[in-house]
Amino acid sequence: MEGKTQIFQIVGYQNSGKTTIIQEITERAKKAGLKIGSIKHHGHSGTPTKESNEKDSEKHLQAGAVYAAVEGNGELIIKNQFNYWSLDEILDIYRHLSLDLILIEGYKHSQLPKAVIIRSKEDLPLLKELSNVQAVITWIPLTGTYEIPVFSIEQKSTFMEWLFHYLTIHIR
Repeated sequence: MEGKTQIFQIVGYQNSGKTTIIQEITERAKKAGLKIGSIKHHGHSGTPTKESNEKDSEKHLQAGAVYAAVEGNGELIIKNQFNYWSLDEILDIYRHLSLDLILIEGYKHSQLPKAVIIRSKEDLPLLKELSNVQAVITWIPLTGTYEIPVFSIEQKSTFMEWLFHYLTIHIR
């Protein structure tokens, strides 16, 4: 993953396990010496509250992300692991963030590469609705043939191996 910042999304409906997967990817990436940023879409309509931001963004920071953000209704809240912002840090955001990997939780309809989490059969339409799906993580058995890798939720470590391999060969 040298040279360019990698971007990858984890998408799915509420309570599907997106934050947990992002945490685990972040922890692994940090152990590998990567500088990670995370962005969470506040998809519950309305402006993100301090409580909603802290719930998942804090988990991202505790896992090792240097920056974590949540966006909703046009408001962007960005936190860093130091719990304060200097003017230079704020200005750096506007110039450029020097990150190895940006993990995005949500923004389902983005064109960016993503893994979709399927929690129940009601989530299956996501596989046809969304673009640039690179992998599926599922809580339920899936029938049929898929042209992309499908991982059971119990195969998180196998998914991680696949993801880090994917990131090394797909430079954005």
